[in-house]
Amino acid sequence: MQIRSIQASDRDYFVQAVHSFYHSPAVCHDIPAQNAERTFELLMHGSPYADCLIAEEDGRPLAYCLLALTWSNEAGGLCVWLEELMVDEALRGKGVGSKMIAAVRAAYPDAARFRLEVTDENPRAAALYRALGFENLPYRQMVIDR
Repeated sequence: MQIRSIQASDRDYFVQAVHSFYHSPAVCHDIPAQNAERTFELLMHGSPYADCLIAEEDGRPLAYCLLALTWSNEAGGLCVWLEELMVDEALRGKGVGSKMIAAVRAAYPDAARFRLEVTDENPRAAALYRALGFENLPYRQMVIDR
């Protein structure tokens, strides 16, 4: 298995995988279909705020991890948000998620914090994240969507 940056040839995989992610226990709601296209375009044109890694084997994508990059005064430096981590269902429990997270940490060695969200409906992912050293924060997330 190889982990690399997203490429233009990943468009169909990315859009389909995002759709699958937003129809899984990993999230509490769907998103408009055009959001995946907009995100893909942003990634292809470069942004200091977003990155995406793809795991593949024999040229076939197996997983993606969408990252949001922010500064955190609380953490004292760069905060890498693992916004979305989607592993093909047939490969879950086989170490792909762990390898993706290790690749994210290796890609951002100077990050002060790695952060993610996990729903109560996704206990397998929560167990993985705890095993990899993630801890619960005593915060409640709040948003205003436009």
